[in-house]
Amino acid sequence: MLGQRLEIRQGQGLVITPQLQQAIKLLQLSNLELEAFVEAELEKNPLLQREDVEPAGETDAPVAESQDASEMSFDEGRVQDADRTLDARSDDVYGDASPGERTSDRMEDVGTGEAQVGLNDWSRAGSGGGLPDGEGREQPDTRETTLWEHLQAQASQAGFSSADHAIALTLIDSVDEGGYLRGELAETADRLGVSLERVETVLTTCQGFEPTGVMARSVPECLKLQLIERNRFDPAMACLLDNLDLLAKRDLTGLRKACGVDGEDMAEMIAELKALTPRPGAGFGGEPAQTVIPDVHVRPDPAGGWKVELNADTLPRLIMDKRYHGVVAAGSRSDAEKTFVAECAAQASWLVKSLDQRAKTILKVSSEIVRQQDAFLAFGVEFLRPLNLKTVADAIGMHESTVSRVTSNKYVSTPRGVFELKFFFTAAIQSSDGGATHSAEAVRHRIKAMIDGEARDGDVLSDDRIVEILNEAGIDIARRTVAKYREALRIPSSVQRKRMLRTG
Repeated sequence: MLGQRLEIRQGQGLVITPQLQQAIKLLQLSNLELEAFVEAELEKNPLLQREDVEPAGETDAPVAESQDASEMSFDEGRVQDADRTLDARSDDVYGDASPGERTSDRMEDVGTGEAQVGLNDWSRAGSGGGLPDGEGREQPDTRETTLWEHLQAQASQAGFSSADHAIALTLIDSVDEGGYLRGELAETADRLGVSLERVETVLTTCQGFEPTGVMARSVPECLKLQLIERNRFDPAMACLLDNLDLLAKRDLTGLRKACGVDGEDMAEMIAELKALTPRPGAGFGGEPAQTVIPDVHVRPDPAGGWKVELNADTLPRLIMDKRYHGVVAAGSRSDAEKTFVAECAAQASWLVKSLDQRAKTILKVSSEIVRQQDAFLAFGVEFLRPLNLKTVADAIGMHESTVSRVTSNKYVSTPRGVFELKFFFTAAIQSSDGGATHSAEAVRHRIKAMIDGEARDGDVLSDDRIVEILNEAGIDIARRTVAKYREALRIPSSVQRKRMLRTG
């Protein structure tokens, strides 16, 4: 029989309050968003005010001298564990999966490590960024994809090595809204510690990305890339591109002489140029150009190693005005007035604590990333180590989702330039014999080298055979991963390659 009845059950569960949800959300805000949020809170909460006192948030993370970069380590010291208030799993806050989870949050596991970095106290750190309505839940991202995101996605699928991928990301950061590459390649090469020829090679690959003509250094080069794709770049057209100043002056006689063509051909060539796009990046969603202000500074320590400091300029500090609180609390008459004052005091106290914890967490995560990637800072992009969120999270005793929030939209200034914290995370593949992990990009190149050798050896390798060869070399990899890497390299299947060999 069906019926209704009332039951009382007792159980345990984690309750995330709106205040805690807000504090967790603060972790992933950029410094500009955070500043906007604090301004809004200052306007609506009369008990909050800025404390314009020079902060002292710094941690020294010296690295011991060593002949081998891979053996460098931080000086020993006990970690001053920050309050774990903001360290919450994604499913604690958002259910089984975080709607805002990024692809980079799901990188392969590369093991764990231990962090021993001293954290100085950061009192009352503040500054803000606006939270939308429904601040406890992440909202779907409905904005247009930007040109930079479009290029970064293509770079991730281009089959670059770890070092070349880092070079590509650095070049993409120098692309303007029109799609042109700004900045000197020699300066980029010097900053990343690689040869100019290598940077030029990576740029050549990047100039093959969509939209055609992107990452050109000049208008003639942009038009040239588009003409090459259309198979219309010949000596006459090259001469026309070299003399665009004459075209601007409408000196058609001079153009015909320079290009060695008659009037009819010249008219056709000019018509082809007009059909091209001088600003290939204009069709993408964009955001207002803003100067990147680093959240963290990394400087060489005279004693050896690296000094990691929070950027005080991005962290204006807040306090609750206790004197004013006492005055308004004593003057409250009605229950509504008393409730309002109490809520303002609680919110002010919570926000001050949350901002303080945010600063400590950023400093803690940044210090561990510097410890893991110290060889890159010392010797250049070739020495980037495989790193993922889990490695950092295990080393500092936090959850991966917390590390993901901290590294989103946060930038670090180093002697090699300003980088997003996400820049330092590169995928790795486990070793089958328990040895050192292998860079995913290095494995991709090994697969490509094996397939390139098929024409010479006459033996087409199936994905299963490639797995066997890699396992024999100590690389633990699944067949589906080999297939994924092969497709990313735009290499046909073994069946298609056999047909190509027979018909070739």
